[in-house]
Amino acid sequence: KIGVYEASGSYQIYVDSIKEDGIGSLYLAFEQLKEKLQKEGIFDEAHKRKLPLLPKSVAVVTSETGAVIRDILNVSLRRFPKANIKLFPSAVQGEGAYKELVSQVKLINELECADVIIIGRGGGSLEDLWNFNNEELAYTIYNSKIPVVSAVGHETDFTIIDFVSDLRAPTPSAAAELVCVDKMSQIDRLKK
Repeated sequence: KIGVYEASGSYQIYVDSIKEDGIGSLYLAFEQLKEKLQKEGIFDEAHKRKLPLLPKSVAVVTSETGAVIRDILNVSLRRFPKANIKLFPSAVQGEGAYKELVSQVKLINELECADVIIIGRGGGSLEDLWNFNNEELAYTIYNSKIPVVSAVGHETDFTIIDFVSDLRAPTPSAAAELVCVDKMSQIDRLKK
């Protein structure tokens, strides 16, 4: 609170508590988990798998009502009209959404129903993206038999799963471009 000493016209500021500015508790937790997992080797390039050139099936783990699935479908089908995209719906924010993400990635692996997994959501604040900074989800992706592409947020957003996935796409639309080849460019290439 501010006080005024009227005799001299001086102001005084009374402080009850002070909090460190800059690094928030979520960002600090993110950096600590990132450092821990990096030391454990789950970000190592040697563990990352290449994506298949022509995947027969692509599993997408995201919200069934968000723009992400529409963007991925639009880009994929424009590039490769016979693309087989399978949606595995999951909450992508809110308390405990990471449990659904983990469950869907495990289910895809159990069913062996895809050649590539795209896991993603649109942009948002650190709090909105927090479920993608979960240690259990990181290990689930690390242990996936199927290559995983992270497609979380916008180009400037980074999450823990970006580091552990086999490939990071800067946006969900870019993930579709990386996974689904352009049919016409492949035809042109074969003609040469």
